[in-house]
Amino acid sequence: MRVKAINRSADDASRERSGDIRKVHRNLDPALRPLERAVEAKRALSAAKLARIFARPFVAAFTHDDGVTCMAKSPASLTCVVAGSADGLLAVWDVAGRRRLRTLTGHTTGVTCAAVLAAGDGVVSGSADGAIRLHALPFAPAAPGPAHATAAPVLEWAAGSGVRGLDAAPRPRGRFVSAGDALREWDAERGTPLRTMEWGADGVRAVRYSPAEPDLVAAAGGDRSLCLYDLRAATPIRKLIMQTKANAVCWNPMEPLNFVAASEDCNLYTYDMRRLDAATTVHQDFVSSVTSVDFSPTGREFVAGGYDRSVRVFGARAGHARDAYTARRMQRVAAVLYSGDGHYILSGSDDMNVRLWKARASERGGVLLPREKAAHAYQAALVARHAHLPDVRRVLKSRRLPGPIHKAAVARRAQVDAEAAKTRRRVAHSAPGSVAVKPERRKKIVAELE
Repeated sequence: MRVKAINRSADDASRERSGDIRKVHRNLDPALRPLERAVEAKRALSAAKLARIFARPFVAAFTHDDGVTCMAKSPASLTCVVAGSADGLLAVWDVAGRRRLRTLTGHTTGVTCAAVLAAGDGVVSGSADGAIRLHALPFAPAAPGPAHATAAPVLEWAAGSGVRGLDAAPRPRGRFVSAGDALREWDAERGTPLRTMEWGADGVRAVRYSPAEPDLVAAAGGDRSLCLYDLRAATPIRKLIMQTKANAVCWNPMEPLNFVAASEDCNLYTYDMRRLDAATTVHQDFVSSVTSVDFSPTGREFVAGGYDRSVRVFGARAGHARDAYTARRMQRVAAVLYSGDGHYILSGSDDMNVRLWKARASERGGVLLPREKAAHAYQAALVARHAHLPDVRRVLKSRRLPGPIHKAAVARRAQVDAEAAKTRRRVAHSAPGSVAVKPERRKKIVAELE
């Protein structure tokens, strides 16, 4: 039996090899393309649908022996992440290699907070037992040593009561602050705190250093307060009282005058430290308490985790989340982190897992060809240009959330609408000016102290 095959030369079939590449001059006269905007709108809709079809945000999961309570990333490595759990252990993970490098011991109760020092050579951790412990972090992911090796703490400090928050100073190296019954500043080379600051009867729940001014600290208090402290003078500067407590605070790394507070009332609030009488932006969409927040290195977005078992990504000035990540077995999210390069998100929850997500759900990993990069950039520009169209907006906003979260969102929306209708009726049936209606940015603020 004879078989005849068609044989063609690769040089004749490819434009790069045949040399038939000529610059095509495009005529920009709109009269010659009357359907240009319609074609672009159709392409934008197709690009939005493809982005949702290929949205696969989940990458990997790292398992602990108990619920994950806190996380911290190393400023000296893009792949090193420390996660603390309720069994009193800290695990050092190599995210790129997806393996555990070390297990740090020393706490008798659950780890509540952790922070990696600015030099990246040590991690401090706090617990409800009132102790702060320093663990050495001299190893690199490239040479991890024996797997699952344990290491004891190097130093230990007595904080007097349960430690709820820790944060390391960007400079000078070796300094950190702790939140508990009071705000304390520590030095890794001293056994007693450098400064102790109090303002109010209740303790401090969370604390963060300013990325631009190392002597400025923002703290969330147990008395529903947001405080700004000056460590040079060891005195508080300003205090803001809200209607509900704040669980976490985070500064914008690119706009260091702004910080975000995660509140118990299902919202996040962005404040400008120069004007605390009103929030710059109110970020909604959570249906339960928001427990943690962290900014992207670019400062354009931040990620937040909530008690409703979801992780949501917000724009720095957006009132609603652009994406929501959930998993079938994921429980209440206690900690979230952005990776050092801003391409990935890590979340730790009560189901004993640290999950790795893509910051962009439909983003492709690996090396892209120049043509692929150009095509992706063109599609992103089309979607951004036509995002106001109803069909494109509907596709971009569509998310399939779990049933309990969806039902809670519907109930919360009904509650918010009922309160708004009640306010409108009160204003309509009252004397002009007798009912004070505050905007959403000022509604949750009770008082401001200096």
